[in-house]
Amino acid sequence: MPAILARIVAPQFPKRDFDVTKFGAVAGGVADNTKAFGDAIAACAKSGGGRVLVPAGKFLTGAIHLQSGVELHLADAAEIIFSDKLEDYLPVVFVRVGGIELYNYSPLIYARGCANVAVTGKGKLNGNAKQWWNWKSSESKKVFEMGANQIPVAQRVFGKPEYAVRPSFLCLVSCTNVLLEDFTIGSGPNWTIHPIYCQNLTVRRVNVATDGPNNDGIDPDSCRDVLIEHCTFDTGDDCVVLKSGYNEDGWRVGRPTENVIMRYCSAKRGHGGLVVGSEMSGDVRNVFMHDCQFDGTDRAIRIKSKRGRGGVVENIYARNLKVKNMKRDVAILNMDYSSDKNQAANEKAPVFRNMEFEDITADGAPAAIVIQGLDDSAIENIRFKNWKVTALTGVTANWAKNLLFENLTIVRDVGPVFDLKECSGVTIAHSRAAKGTRTFLKLTGASSGGVKLEACDLTQAVTKFETGDGVPENAVEIK
Repeated sequence: MPAILARIVAPQFPKRDFDVTKFGAVAGGVADNTKAFGDAIAACAKSGGGRVLVPAGKFLTGAIHLQSGVELHLADAAEIIFSDKLEDYLPVVFVRVGGIELYNYSPLIYARGCANVAVTGKGKLNGNAKQWWNWKSSESKKVFEMGANQIPVAQRVFGKPEYAVRPSFLCLVSCTNVLLEDFTIGSGPNWTIHPIYCQNLTVRRVNVATDGPNNDGIDPDSCRDVLIEHCTFDTGDDCVVLKSGYNEDGWRVGRPTENVIMRYCSAKRGHGGLVVGSEMSGDVRNVFMHDCQFDGTDRAIRIKSKRGRGGVVENIYARNLKVKNMKRDVAILNMDYSSDKNQAANEKAPVFRNMEFEDITADGAPAAIVIQGLDDSAIENIRFKNWKVTALTGVTANWAKNLLFENLTIVRDVGPVFDLKECSGVTIAHSRAAKGTRTFLKLTGASSGGVKLEACDLTQAVTKFETGDGVPENAVEIK
């Protein structure tokens, strides 16, 4: 996986500055500087590229549209405050909302089809988005209906109050060679940083601090060759979440998110540290997270989908994670995601396979590991190695096969350490029953079998294993 880094190189820009105040921008957070920002960006692009400089101070503006060769640089103590007037984000532009292609209000910062673009500097991007948040409960289901019915994209035009769809904050579409570095960003209308169909993307030392509805941190959406490093998250939703399209529209586009590295990041609040889905119908593959820390996050690893998505999630790796005070599960792989209330338009099951999670230390969580497959799409070929976890419950797995748990120590308060249902081809090796363990393994489900306990220390367990009705007599083997 680290070979991906050879393909991820941050863009370089000519040593030319275009100070927005030289184009009429006025600090203070009151004057509308939309034209000044646009003129500075246009001049920079026309000259062959360079740096559009936002000096210290508060600058109010509407939508900012970047161009090729432009680095938008926020000086230390610079703050861009975005207008809360909806008309400042018209005309509509091409975007993807919830995995559906359409035309909508412009994101606050936007670029499409650009090469060599960047947002850098230690200043702040303030979305000022409370006006948009009022739309959360009334956003139109028309988006998903249009995708399911394959309405031509040119006819999917929103950007009207009666077709209420919140835009993303910083959205780059079909861009190559992108750098996002050093700034703090928050209070966006919807997803915070949303690259779509981008290649060669570096996100470095960005601080996402936001608490609005659906304020995900970073959502690479059908992107490839992505590096996210040294970032911090305190969000109202997922921290880093990989997407690739929603159901029929995701299959039509057919572009995976692939070759992603996340490293040296940390998170506090957030529904998940590294997340995949639930919009993953175009596939997600080749993902490597390492050396990250999560404190008070809902989950460290969260892979979510549901029947109707289709798509494949594969080759996901994580190692060297230190987590504590989890609000939910340390890791969850879930094909029964319930937050999407739309009725599935088809019965196409997703596929989860080929993943490895190792060297993980977790101090405090309601659950260590949760695996929830489907009866016609078992989660398969998943390996967990070298875990030390303190949690209320241990490992729960339903509809899974070819699982390896190696060198796991799970201190839990209730239930068996391993609670497996409809699981086959499971090896639990070199693992230890902690003091106070009543049942180490519980196995139920008529399709369960081929479970091996290899070189495990079960001396502290009152019961090594128990099986439910219908489980074959030889389903569990102790070696």
